[in-house]
Amino acid sequence: MEVVTMLDELHSMALQNPEIRNQFLETEKAKEPITEFCQVCQKLGYELYEMDLICAGEEFHAAMKRSTNGGGENSPMLTGQDDFYELFLASIRKKSYE
Repeated sequence: MEVVTMLDELHSMALQNPEIRNQFLETEKAKEPITEFCQVCQKLGYELYEMDLICAGEEFHAAMKRSTNGGGENSPMLTGQDDFYELFLASIRKKSYE
């Protein structure tokens, strides 16, 4: 299963289950937040590891850059643009999207 697919499923779980949501949000307080995040994912049955998460973000960002501006490297990277961990947490901080 691809990282983005796993994160989508985990996102849905987090929004439906406050306990799971809180487990993910608590990872921010850990000494190694991404490692802790991946451990929560693994406990939920998703084989997601630190390098998978990091590489997926970088690959996604690289694909975006290739698809704009003629594929050149002249588009600057925004802070956190390739950080799937931070994007995931930001998306579950609100309990609902109503």
